[in-house]
Amino acid sequence: MTNILIRDVPEEIHRKLVERAQATGVSLQHYLTTELTRLAQAPTLDEVIERIERMSGGTVGFEQAVDDLEEVRGER
Repeated sequence: MTNILIRDVPEEIHRKLVERAQATGVSLQHYLTTELTRLAQAPTLDEVIERIERMSGGTVGFEQAVDDLEEVRGER
């Protein structure tokens, strides 16, 4: 596994992250690893739009695009 070092985190942000980790009963390292994993696995808006274009050949109506986006979000 690799390491990530994040510098200059504002004190109030650090405090909030520590509180959230404690609330879930895990270390800050475990909490941040879980959150970073979730963030990396969630598709970006551009990825969602690209996936929708591939599914429908790039031509969809607004309502269909909204439905497709909700479906993709529901897969998370």
